[in-house]
Amino acid sequence: MKRRQFIGLIGNSSLFLLAGGLSSCVYDKKNKFSEEFVFLEAEQFKDLGGWDLDQQSMDQMGSPYLLAHGLGIPVEDAKTNIKFPSSGNYRVWVRTRDWVAPWKAPGAPGKFQLLINDEPLKETFGTKGAEWNWHDGGVVKVEKEASITLHDLTGFEGRCEAILFCKDLEFEPVNDIEALTKFRRNLLELPDKPDDGGEYDIVVTGGGLAGTCTAISAARNGLKVALVQDRPVLGGNASSEVRVWPEGHTNKSPYTHIGDIVNEILPPIKKEKGQVLNGVDSSYYDDALKLKVVKAEPNISLFINHRAIKVETTDNVINAIIVQSTISARQTKLSGKLFSDCTGDATIGYKAGADYEYEIKDLMGSSNLFSVLDASNPEEVLACECKDKSALAMKCEIGEIAQPFPRCPWALDLSDKPFPGRKGVKTFNRQGLEAFANMWYWESGFNKNQVTEIELIRDHNFRAMYGAWDTLKNVDKMYPNHRLGWSAFIAGKRESRRLMGDVILDAEDFKKQKIFDDPAFPCSWHVDIHTPKKEYQTGFKGNEFVSDYTRGKKYNYGGLYWAPYRTLYSRNIKNLFMAGRDISVTKTGLGPVRVMRTTGMMGEIVGKAAAICIKQNVSPRGVYENHLDKLKILMSKPGSERT
Repeated sequence: MKRRQFIGLIGNSSLFLLAGGLSSCVYDKKNKFSEEFVFLEAEQFKDLGGWDLDQQSMDQMGSPYLLAHGLGIPVEDAKTNIKFPSSGNYRVWVRTRDWVAPWKAPGAPGKFQLLINDEPLKETFGTKGAEWNWHDGGVVKVEKEASITLHDLTGFEGRCEAILFCKDLEFEPVNDIEALTKFRRNLLELPDKPDDGGEYDIVVTGGGLAGTCTAISAARNGLKVALVQDRPVLGGNASSEVRVWPEGHTNKSPYTHIGDIVNEILPPIKKEKGQVLNGVDSSYYDDALKLKVVKAEPNISLFINHRAIKVETTDNVINAIIVQSTISARQTKLSGKLFSDCTGDATIGYKAGADYEYEIKDLMGSSNLFSVLDASNPEEVLACECKDKSALAMKCEIGEIAQPFPRCPWALDLSDKPFPGRKGVKTFNRQGLEAFANMWYWESGFNKNQVTEIELIRDHNFRAMYGAWDTLKNVDKMYPNHRLGWSAFIAGKRESRRLMGDVILDAEDFKKQKIFDDPAFPCSWHVDIHTPKKEYQTGFKGNEFVSDYTRGKKYNYGGLYWAPYRTLYSRNIKNLFMAGRDISVTKTGLGPVRVMRTTGMMGEIVGKAAAICIKQNVSPRGVYENHLDKLKILMSKPGSERT
């Protein structure tokens, strides 16, 4: 459902909300506001053009925004049409930011224009403010209807969250999120209470491999399931949006069917020796297959493009969650007997008051993978996913294959620094483009909050990528016919909050092969913990961008370990499961369990255990205490089997 146009003739109180109330009103001596305005949200545009919808920081800023992610080539315009309550003069405000300002970097790369009836305003946006702010666009004269266009000027991550036209030329909106959120919802005329989305046996939040496998497994075991995902595709890090290649061995003895669903929705690909599948063509990740399998399950209600924003609890039991559409802002209440937190950030558990661990210190960072293509190779051009593919293909056909790249003074200055891909620099036995593109180790945020500061972390990854490519192209004069072909704008996270269960698994348990009586999912990845790579730290302490990983005998444990079921439910929230990187492990215990085929198998187990909970009327803990034999029987059955 598309949002209504925020237009109108409203009471003074609504604009007063947007001004932040009495404490924030800077000019209004009589406490009166003009009633004529238009409030246009970025996601409301009828045609997004080449702009992407980014919801990652929605919790911090109250709404998604549009991102001009063009890899240095301006993206296609976003367009829409609006009606004004009357013709005349309106002051224009655009909610945006200069995304490199937090580093006091010069150049403001995210420049864009706002066009009204194809005429650009004099002001250039994306040039002011380290934080999100209302950028004054001046006064414009309009008739009762107008076309509105966002015109990207650079292709370097310009961003727009909302546009406000106000007849009161002195009105100045503030950035208080609470006031802005109330203003939005008043204008939408949304009810105070969310829509009733129904009651479910289990509500699964997070549509990565862990959540998707949980939902399928639960549905096939007879449960009524709601699956909530805040992006338009399923798969999370294992989707075409992020493209981290899923690792982890499946279908291992003694429970050889654990992994069936993982392999059904993401069939394994045999890698050649040394082959890298991170950041490769989207077809490898097959978003359509995941969606097809989920939609084929009659017991699953899929809430795609919805983000969990609230949790309702009573006496350490979750009763419902409130989810909000990232497109329409409409809120829906999903009630359930059981809940599974597969968000990666432990969003549901955290909001419910579950015990958790998370220290913002020496974390594993997040990556934004990227790839490079050779414009002189017609096959690569035809296969590329560039937003300007038609223009690129035409130039390639007539032999215009040079790919200049602009200087990036706002990016990391790597002109006198070593980095992966630079001439003479070998990284993990790779060099040249083989070391530069598609590599997991472009990573940052080691001492940043991966939940609340993800926009800043992602943007630092961009500055590293663009700075390195600028150096290779313009300083080292290498790769004249190559260009950046694709890059993730959704961050691929490795570490976040971890919810505590009845067992908290540590790396020592893996290495000592500690045996539990509730083996549930096989782990095969080594104790893989990332830290900043020392060779590239000089000049970037606190802002590192290349990672190293733990390896050697003391980080191995024999190749296979069955982790216990008791890591998959909360020790204090009675009806909460979890699957993914937010399960009950220590920081070192996270290393072997966080790879995605392994997290998918966690989901398969949660789905089976949830079925026992419903059929036997017990809690997740009760499955271990009284029905472990039933869980083991279900673990021996094929993932395709339905009950």
